[in-house]
Amino acid sequence: MSGDANRIETEKPIDGYAEELRVLEAVLFAAKEPVPVKTLAEHLPPEKQEDAGDILKMLQLRYEGRGIALVCRDGAWAFRTAPDIAGKLRIEREVPKKLSRAAMETLAIIAYHQPVTRAEIENIRGVSTGRGTLDILMEIGWVKPGRRRQVPGRPLTWLTTSQFLDHFDLAGLDELPGVEEMKEAGLLDSRAAIDTLPQSDMFADRDEDEEDDNPVDAEEEENT
Repeated sequence: MSGDANRIETEKPIDGYAEELRVLEAVLFAAKEPVPVKTLAEHLPPEKQEDAGDILKMLQLRYEGRGIALVCRDGAWAFRTAPDIAGKLRIEREVPKKLSRAAMETLAIIAYHQPVTRAEIENIRGVSTGRGTLDILMEIGWVKPGRRRQVPGRPLTWLTTSQFLDHFDLAGLDELPGVEEMKEAGLLDSRAAIDTLPQSDMFADRDEDEEDDNPVDAEEEENT
């Protein structure tokens, strides 16, 4: 086939190739990856397989100015979003992520004890602190490295950031809630420690002590 594809009208099929245009359009629409010209030609009648390249150019021209463009990449063809509107299809969403218990504990320790070293954090928590925990808090923007402690080994200290204050609506660290405020907010149990224990546990040690203190009485009861 001869002829310039640029002369072809974009809104109506070309005489003699209407069916072939529809076939190649359907094949490309269903394809997951770019399709080589040779593969596309196999879907055409034998007498028109040599015209596959020109038919594709016709189809490409018909999609000019639309939201979808027919593009050729290294001899393979595919439908793609038109370059001039690709940016308008991008949607950015903030996906909230729940912090782990380790991260929350580490953040609280840094907030109340800063500047604090990693070893001091681990000493307060009673367990080792993984590097990933601090990385997550830094990625969020709530903590940052401080000055090195002037002691052997010069360990790095950790501080909270202005972004931390902004997120929790604090004007300064002096507005961090105290123990009593945390109790009132329900973040700490306001009852005495002994009141939080289950009743079955409260007297377990007491019963064992009473049995040990009266071994003779226990034997007398068995003899009677």
